[in-house]
This record gives sequence, C-alpha cells and structure tokens, in this order.
Amino acid sequence: MTASSPRRFRPWGTLGAGAAAACAVCCAGPLLAVLGGMGLTSAVGALWMPALAILTVAAGLGVLVVRHRRRRASCRAEAAPADLGMPTLGPPPETSGSQDTR
Repeated sequence: MTASSPRRFRPWGTLGAGAAAACAVCCAGPLLAVLGGMGLTSAVGALWMPALAILTVAAGLGVLVVRHRRRRASCRAEAAPADLGMPTLGPPPETSGSQDTR
C-alpha cells in the first residue's frame, strides 16, 4: 500500500472496542465484589485485632476476679480433734460402766 491509496474500512476495530466495553460491563460486578470483599475483610481484620486484644484483657481480668473471690470465700477450719470413724477391735464397749467379766 502506498500513501496515496485509500484505506479500506475494517469494522474489526469498532467491534473490538464494543467487545471490550461489553467485557468491562460484564466483569464489573464480580470485580467490584472481589475488591469490596477484600476491603471488608481488611476492615474486619483492622477492627478484629484490637477487639481480640480487648477480649483477651477482659478474660484475664475475669479470671483474676474469680480467683480473688474464691480465695476470700474459702473455708478455714479451726484446729480441733477430728473423729475419723475408725473401727474398734473386739466387742463393742458397754455404755453402763466399765465392768470387766473375765
């Protein structure tokens, strides 16, 4: 082709631009959904880490409070002889007195 020859009309350029526009319109929704999901995930991650730290501190304080309350409410027995309920050997003792019949 020389510079003076007329250009032939090729509709493929217009068709290509139309196809690119149709692809952009078709894929815009899923692409925006993916980008929005990534943005939402990063926002939740940015808020979750401080929330996780706050929950960890609250759980630790709860454990300390429960331990302190249990320690204050624990039973303290006075020193006294304890009946252990040990079995006796031989015949049961008589309650009327100490009479030995041997």
